[in-house]
Amino acid sequence: MSTSQLPVVVIGAGPTGLAAAAHLLERGIELLVLEAGDTAGSAVREWSHVRLFSTWGELTDPAAEKLLAPTGWTKPAAGTYPSGGEWAEQYLQPLAGLLGDRVRYSATVTGVSRSGRDRIVDAERETQPFVVHLATPAGEERVFARAVVDASGTWSTPSPAGASGLPALGEGAAADRITYRVPDLRDPAVRARYAGKRTAVIGSGASAFTALASLADTARDEPGTHAVWILRRGISGSTFGGGSADQLPARGALGLAAKAAVDEGHADAVTGFRTGAVERDGTGRLILVGEDGRKLDPVDEVVVLTGLRPDLSFLSEIRLGLDERLQAPTELAPLIDPNQHSCGTVYPHGHRELSHPEPGVYLVGMKSYGRAPTFLAMTGYEQVRSVAAAIAGDTEAADRVELTLPETGVCGGAGLFDDPAAAQSEDAGCCAAPASAPVRLGVGAPVATPAAAAEDAPAGGCCGS
Repeated sequence: MSTSQLPVVVIGAGPTGLAAAAHLLERGIELLVLEAGDTAGSAVREWSHVRLFSTWGELTDPAAEKLLAPTGWTKPAAGTYPSGGEWAEQYLQPLAGLLGDRVRYSATVTGVSRSGRDRIVDAERETQPFVVHLATPAGEERVFARAVVDASGTWSTPSPAGASGLPALGEGAAADRITYRVPDLRDPAVRARYAGKRTAVIGSGASAFTALASLADTARDEPGTHAVWILRRGISGSTFGGGSADQLPARGALGLAAKAAVDEGHADAVTGFRTGAVERDGTGRLILVGEDGRKLDPVDEVVVLTGLRPDLSFLSEIRLGLDERLQAPTELAPLIDPNQHSCGTVYPHGHRELSHPEPGVYLVGMKSYGRAPTFLAMTGYEQVRSVAAAIAGDTEAADRVELTLPETGVCGGAGLFDDPAAAQSEDAGCCAAPASAPVRLGVGAPVATPAAAAEDAPAGGCCGS
């Protein structure tokens, strides 16, 4: 079967997937976007209440803007910070609408392979098209592709409470009282679940900071609301971020809000605690048990914010080259190691760093970062620009770097402040608590990641896919 006339399959209609589609279309390459949800940016919409770290100027792709311009679309003010819902409604949905039937919704990819070749077979492997299996409301289907660009992100696979990376004993049985997302406490139904209750928050990144700040705001209006902050390490000078010195002003502001929650008595910090089991008491409340046997006082709810990880299950018949720690492409992993890099210090990269032993397969966007949290939307847009050029055979353009990421500024955001300047004010220093304001979260893996070199939840992601 000839592959030259087949489309490129893009998995995921999020920010990076739709940007990939725009770049492929710009180069005259036919494509098909497969989206598991029923609308563009389905994952983004699940954290629609969260405001991004990045500004509108950093959240739209140049090729996508060119496609949208003739339709009368107007780019929002570059210096403002959208919520997830605004990003989806004002940019992602119009872009997907422009792509028309090149985007298929409610199409969940269940497997990717080479036609007639499992991962063992070498013979004529590279001449065979890719076959993509998917589940749809009408049943199972398969489509053939010349290349596959996986921009499915990591949102669907949050990390568990268990400190070993595996679910704690009893974690599944306690699912009715555990969430792996930052609760939207503006929603009356959600607020009723936590108001006047005792909630454990497990994690040490920006998502945990966001949850603590939100619970503290609730506690000021709802007596009895209290948080227990579970950290695997101790509290040090870097626990709450760098305040106004943080390269991510929004992350610094969130850290200050978490510090204020503890200082004001709305949250208690439990340090050096590695969750090994979740038990119930006689009333149904949950008791967290440490790997050292320590038991905490019962809580009504548990919010687990220990990071995200890629779902690689449907790629099991594809030959991937992944770093053993981060589950990111082997060549990319050293560039994004959260022990060494924040999102502002990751060098722009493209098709070569994203390549695998299986030619024609690319993991892009948040999924390309595996378990690392240092991802920026701008980085994803540069990734897919390079990948589209490589698929088109334009190696010169694919190898060219068209993005510069300064160490500061790119990751900036208003954080807990509606006024961007407030995050830079003297009052935002490392010892000052910010005034109460709507909770914001960065987008890197918005509702469940944040802080470089973090023990549980990575850190400081600014823009996810």
